[in-house]
Order: sequence, then C-alpha cells, then structure tokens
Amino acid sequence: MKFKPLGDRALAQIIEREEKTESGIVLPDTAKEKPQTADIVAVGDGEEVKVKEGDTIVFAKYAGTEIKLDGQDYMILDAEDILGVVED
Repeated sequence: MKFKPLGDRALAQIIEREEKTESGIVLPDTAKEKPQTADIVAVGDGEEVKVKEGDTIVFAKYAGTEIKLDGQDYMILDAEDILGVVED
C-alpha cells in the first residue's frame, strides 16, 4: 500500500531497538520508553518539511499519529515535531 502525506507532514517508520539494562537484562515492551527515532519513508509537498526520504530523524516525545500499514508501525509527523536529522 502506498501512502503520501499531505502538506507539511512526513511518514516515518519507527526504529525499534532492543533495550538492555547495564547488567544485561532485556527490557520487555511494557517497560521501554516510547522510541523517538525513525526513518523517513515519505514526505508531503509542504514547504516546511526539511527532511527527505531515507533520513533518520529524532522527533518530539509525544508527537505524531501512529498508524499501521501492511503490518508495519508508522508515524505521521508534522514538520514542527521533527527535531533534527541524525547524521553519520
């Protein structure tokens, strides 16, 4: 299924990382904090969106709308909720 965000929005796929304590215990999903990094999958045609497809971004903690497409979790984010791009 294809999805094109409208206006100043971007579609991002959430990056899930396995979290461990310092002693090596793997934390269950219920104990993890909400992830704040994602990969940009699609970008709307608004002028405020400063990211492109393929960028890894950091977004505000309680931002966006979570959706599920083809069994994958995604977020629709407003341009103002994207805090920055992760550079290698």
